[in-house]
Amino acid sequence: MTPAIIGLSGPELSAAERALLLAHRPAGVILFARNIETPPRLASLVADLRAALPAEAALMLDQEGGRVARLRPPHWRAHPPAAAIGALWSADPAAATRAAFVHGALIGAEAAAAGFGIVTAPVLDLAVPGASEVIGDRAFGPDPDQVARLGRAMAEGLLAAGVIPVMKHLPGHGRATADSHLTLPSVADPCEADLRPFALNADLPWAMTAHIRYPGWDRALPATLSPTIIRDVIRGHIGFQGVLVTDDLAMGALAAPPAASAIAALAAGADLALYCAADAATNAAVLAACPPMRAETAARMDAARARARAARRPLDPDALAAERDRLLA
Repeated sequence: MTPAIIGLSGPELSAAERALLLAHRPAGVILFARNIETPPRLASLVADLRAALPAEAALMLDQEGGRVARLRPPHWRAHPPAAAIGALWSADPAAATRAAFVHGALIGAEAAAAGFGIVTAPVLDLAVPGASEVIGDRAFGPDPDQVARLGRAMAEGLLAAGVIPVMKHLPGHGRATADSHLTLPSVADPCEADLRPFALNADLPWAMTAHIRYPGWDRALPATLSPTIIRDVIRGHIGFQGVLVTDDLAMGALAAPPAASAIAALAAGADLALYCAADAATNAAVLAACPPMRAETAARMDAARARARAARRPLDPDALAAERDRLLA
């Protein structure tokens, strides 16, 4: 497989996209609102993707709850943002932890039923006063131990649905004062508190990098492209040894063309390059630029799938939704 995950243009797989998938055998595809209309149309798209992709390729969904949701009403449930669960923590940590698990299990059950195997959540960034609202209510709160525990619970809920969670954004996006979708933020004084939620969840199977420059660690390169940060901070200090995927290489934080950023990120130590924008020419350029997948990446992906299979158990989404409503009332 090619160590890249790409986006698609619409709710149907075009002939050109099918040919690209068959030619390059990407590690996966990520779907967004532009690809998702009704359950029958999504089922048809998923079936077409499964026929065109390698059997072990990932179908990824960006579904946190709140404003980051691709499966939406009226065909799927509305889910609250992480901050709504975090608000329960001060009154009842046990109830908040259970709510986070149920939240993950509900999102995971819907994702799995729709054909997805990976959900890009939980967000383990901190809610930091004065920082950019790009994280905002996507965070479980400002306290690293609270965020670690609630993020762990959500990840366990996703795994209970047989879905692989992706913790994000390493080594910490919460302190950034700019939106990395638009420009490259810089966090001048990396803080141990930012790392703690990730370190306490370092055994989770997948994680996503942050497009942020931390000059205390690397004066020139953002985390996604920095061999020093990936080796010494993410793999070293945090201790994460699972599948490391980049944030979207189409984001404004990265000045280089996505194909060049993909090469740089993979060379820096990322396992997979993620390009979500679905521009046909850029998709082709990213896939053509990527080197062959490393054996260690394939092994990490295999281990993640095995973990999700082992954790899966029967779930009742209606009962889970009623329980979450009671806990958050």
